[in-house]
Amino acid sequence: MTTYQQIGDRTLLHDGVHMPWLGLGVWQTKGDEVVQSVTNAIETGYRLIDTAAAYKNEEGVGQALRDSSIPRDLLFVTTKIWNGDQGYDSTLQAFEESRKKLGLEVVDLLLIHWPVKGKYKDTWKALVELKKQGHVRSIGVSNFQPHHLQDIIDDSGVVPTVNQVEFHPLLQQTELRAFCRQHNIQLQAWSPLMQGNLDLPLLAEIAEKHGKTPAQVVLRWDLQHGIATIPKSVKKHRIEENASIFDFELSDEDMTRIDGLNQNKRFGPDPDNFNF
Repeated sequence: MTTYQQIGDRTLLHDGVHMPWLGLGVWQTKGDEVVQSVTNAIETGYRLIDTAAAYKNEEGVGQALRDSSIPRDLLFVTTKIWNGDQGYDSTLQAFEESRKKLGLEVVDLLLIHWPVKGKYKDTWKALVELKKQGHVRSIGVSNFQPHHLQDIIDDSGVVPTVNQVEFHPLLQQTELRAFCRQHNIQLQAWSPLMQGNLDLPLLAEIAEKHGKTPAQVVLRWDLQHGIATIPKSVKKHRIEENASIFDFELSDEDMTRIDGLNQNKRFGPDPDNFNF
């Protein structure tokens, strides 16, 4: 079993880029709140910030990055192409807008936000081009199922480095995880804390045993499965709590028991049936 020792530890993506295991998600965080959240996270030791054009907070993220004393090359910034911007030319334009809002020359990771039917293959080609031009360091996808992934791999010959999906103890995506392992695609969990639905007796029991919270147990479970994770919070004490997962280790029995919680239950949309 691998032990992740530090908050700044990184996973090696198949294109040679190092991405932090832990990051801050900023969905539904706006204005001054996003600036403060990102600032708090960076001060706590987070080095990955995950935003998206659809979150309408890229300017705030950019401001917090500029205000930080941490060198740019130690920070890892992810953004995403929204559904209405998909297609080859429109993706290139949307990325330029995101880059300006973030105030960055280069984005570390650019993702396709959702697999929009009839468009995601052309969108992926645009991401491949942006990487060739050096505007992004790494390219990946979000909310892609195995058939979507196979589609873009067959069409372009380029394998995404990351697939960011809803993943937590109640939705363990076994088939998708197997596909990503086979193709060396790093899985990254959004909504790892089940949008706050952590009131499960088993999580409480394991948390008490380790002197941790249920949230910390779930995030640790992610890491020990080799899954990167981006919990969202706007509260400083929660941001700090979510980072305090590198000083303990779940036993094999703990891991197996949490694995047994799977219900294939989504709190977010189904990637094959969304209408936005």
